[in-house]
Parts: sequence; C-alpha cells; structure tokens
Amino acid sequence: MPANQTRSRVRERNNVLHRPEFMSLNQPLKSGTAEARGTARRPSQRNQQSQPSETAQSESAENNKDRKELPEEDCMQLNPSFKGIAINSLLAIDICMSKTIGVCAHTTSSWGSVRSMVKLLALTGHAIPWIFGTILCLTRSNTLAGQEVLVNLLLALLLDVMTVAGMQKLVKRKGPWEMAPSFLDYLAMDIYSFPAAHASRAAMVSKFLLAHLVLAVPLRILLVLWAVLVSISRVLLGRHHLSDVGCGFALGFLHYSLVEMVWLSSNTCQTLISIGTFNWSPFY
Repeated sequence: MPANQTRSRVRERNNVLHRPEFMSLNQPLKSGTAEARGTARRPSQRNQQSQPSETAQSESAENNKDRKELPEEDCMQLNPSFKGIAINSLLAIDICMSKTIGVCAHTTSSWGSVRSMVKLLALTGHAIPWIFGTILCLTRSNTLAGQEVLVNLLLALLLDVMTVAGMQKLVKRKGPWEMAPSFLDYLAMDIYSFPAAHASRAAMVSKFLLAHLVLAVPLRILLVLWAVLVSISRVLLGRHHLSDVGCGFALGFLHYSLVEMVWLSSNTCQTLISIGTFNWSPFY
C-alpha cells in the first residue's frame, strides 16, 4: 500500500495539469464569468458579428418594403382559393370579350367608319340631354299629371347620376381601352367604367316611360331596343366592359324601384315647381 501511494503521488507530481499555472483548467467556469471573459477577450469579434446582423436586418427591411410596394396584380399566390381562381377567370374572359367587341374603339378599328354613328347613338343615353330635356318639357307642361310624371323623372335622373358617379369613384375601374373622358362625361361625372352610366340610365328611363306613358306596341318595342342598343354602343366604343353594362342595367332597374317607392304626389310636385320658379303663391 505505501508503495502504491508513493507511485500515485509521483504521477500527480508529474501531471502537467497539476501545475499552478494550469490549475484553472481543472475547475469548471461559471456562466457569468465565462461570458464576461468572452466579451472581454473578443470585443472585436462581437462588433464584427453585430455589423453583418445589422446589415442583414436592413436588407430584409428593404426587401419587405419592396414587397409591400408591389401592386397586387404583380404578386403571385402560391395557393389561391377556388373562389379567387373563378373570379380571376371570369374577369379575364370579360376583358377579352370586351376588347373583341370594341370594334369602334378607334377610327382605325375594323368598324371605325361607323364610329361617329355609334357615338351619336350613345349620346342619346347621356345624362345631360335627358336632364335638360326633362326640365324643358316641365316648363312647357300645363297639366298636373304631366308635371307629376316629369318631376319624378327628373328625380330619378338625378338619383341615377349621383349613385353611378359615387360607385364609379369608389371602384375606379378603367375601361378595356385607354381613353380620356369627353367634356360631357366630366359634366355628368361619368369618368370610370364600372358601372356603365348609359346602361343604367337607359334601363331606368325605358322602364319609367313604359310604366307611366300610354304607348303603342311598336313604340314600346323601339324603346326597349333603344335601351339595349345604347348599352351595347358603349362596349362597341371601348368605354365599358360587358360586366359594366350588366351591372348598369341592374342598377337602372333598382333606381326605378326606388323612385316608385318614394313617388312624389301632385301637391309635392307643385310645391317643388313653385320653389324652382320662385313662385311662392302656394304658401300664402
């Protein structure tokens, strides 16, 4: 036993780790002291690591900013829904068909020779002629029944103009062909494509006249045909899509229904006429 102890002592003495300068290697380091020593020994390395991380963060921020600035139509969805695929497909078909039917969009188009006639047909459905024509007929009318119909028609025309202009301003959809609106379009606030103002007005006016005027059958057929041709003329001129015309027709029937619900009586119409002509006799 003493010989073994002496041998172990000799081994310990000969071990390099038991020397005083290497005693710290045998003791476990604490986490706080290790981090402090690491930071004290390698300040330059930490700075070198922080700089690439800051540059990476700045680059990622710039990439995210660029992604946000991209328009939605330029971004690709990897997993689009069935509803989104169906809507995009219908919009693509709508644009393609509208451009195909727009044969009078320019003078150089296939039907460019009849462009002036188509524009004249579309002008019959414009808001300005209808509003001024209704006011002119109202000033010339002498019957209470005629004045009642004309005042309600004027109310329907104003409702149609304001509603369509608000929806166009909200949606801001452009037509199939890039065209600047005319002066009359600016006056009637018919600047954008959706919904089609001419289609809405033609549907509302034709329904209104068919309901409140006694017309012969040929005239009734011509009135319906006029509404359809006015709506198609806007597609031929390249100003509206087919979907714009369809929604315009539906909106025109809705305007007619609203006017029928709030129909102004003869007394109310006479009061409004008195206010408009500055004739205050009904109030005395």
